[in-house]
Amino acid sequence: MSQPTVLLFDVDGTLVTTAGAGRRAIVRAMEQSGQRSCLDFSFAGMTDRAIVRRGLQNAGASPDEAAIDSVLDGYLELLREEVDAAELSKYRIHEGVLVALDAAARRPGCAVGLGTGNIEAGARIKLARVGIADRFAFGGFGSDAEDRGELIAVGAKRGAALLGRPLQQCRVVVIGDTPKDVAAARANQAEAFAVATGVFDKSQLASTEPDHLFVDLAAQGALQALLG
Repeated sequence: MSQPTVLLFDVDGTLVTTAGAGRRAIVRAMEQSGQRSCLDFSFAGMTDRAIVRRGLQNAGASPDEAAIDSVLDGYLELLREEVDAAELSKYRIHEGVLVALDAAARRPGCAVGLGTGNIEAGARIKLARVGIADRFAFGGFGSDAEDRGELIAVGAKRGAALLGRPLQQCRVVVIGDTPKDVAAARANQAEAFAVATGVFDKSQLASTEPDHLFVDLAAQGALQALLG
């Protein structure tokens, strides 16, 4: 790996499947705030703040920042409950993830972080259940920005700083399972690395023209493409 590299991994559908724990927690948090039947849309690729904002709008409530913060504060405690209660047989790390993380950790000049719509505390709760929260020293999170492209920019800058290199000298790779991950990579002139481990299949992801596309990180050639 001749060029300093920043890897930014999405969480849900890319690193792990949480058996619906995140959705259940947000639904419960909205209900606690007095809003019901307002989250009947796909969360795929959305940031937590964007999900709550849309839920409040659907419920006819004001989606102001204080209201969103209030829902997300309640969400974290409920998320811990849902994650702890989820069946481990259904709450799992995706194929090839551990091998990829081990390989990246061994590479000089490689910073391994998160690029996720989850607020940071939520992301770490989800990853702690499967023992990989401490694999990611930094990231760009839904608590940094509501827009996915903006949070990826934050993560990329943090990764470059960790490497002690200017961002423009770094290769930045965004690894995700949705078209929104590909779009966020494009918005930052980063490499888009798509995996069909979430709700979008390989043909759907191919239409977004990512730089790399694999069924999962265990697929032949995936690790080599990831690490360059």
